[in-house]
Amino acid sequence: MLGGVGVNVLRDSRDQRERRAVSLVAMPASATGVSGGSPGRVQLHGRLVLVNAGSAPITVHAATGQRPDARIRHTGQSGLIAPGSTGSIDVEVRFDCSIPIEGEPLSMRFSVETDDHQDREVHYPVALLNTSWHRDVAQTCEYLR
Repeated sequence: MLGGVGVNVLRDSRDQRERRAVSLVAMPASATGVSGGSPGRVQLHGRLVLVNAGSAPITVHAATGQRPDARIRHTGQSGLIAPGSTGSIDVEVRFDCSIPIEGEPLSMRFSVETDDHQDREVHYPVALLNTSWHRDVAQTCEYLR
């Protein structure tokens, strides 16, 4: 009998973890402004669309990603994003005009809180090449030359 109780406790614990699993999809949305920053750099203010592909509601508290050609920084907090729903966050993106945008997606790190008030970290690769952000940045970099 004691073994049966232990199995049930483990199963319940596993089921609860699975219900709280976080899965996130992110992609660039519109740019709200693009400007030349310091020489050879472009700053873009935009929105990153987030799809909550997990089974628990989430709130995104932070999002960052960096590599030589680009850096993305979250500039606010998302509202609650229900499972299977879409939300967005404001981001600031800085591009170096002297380095072509890489073809590989930029690895982003998201700090999210689930409805049980637990903070979790999620990673997702965000494609920049051939997006509206890429076109806006390329035009601005060309203008600055």
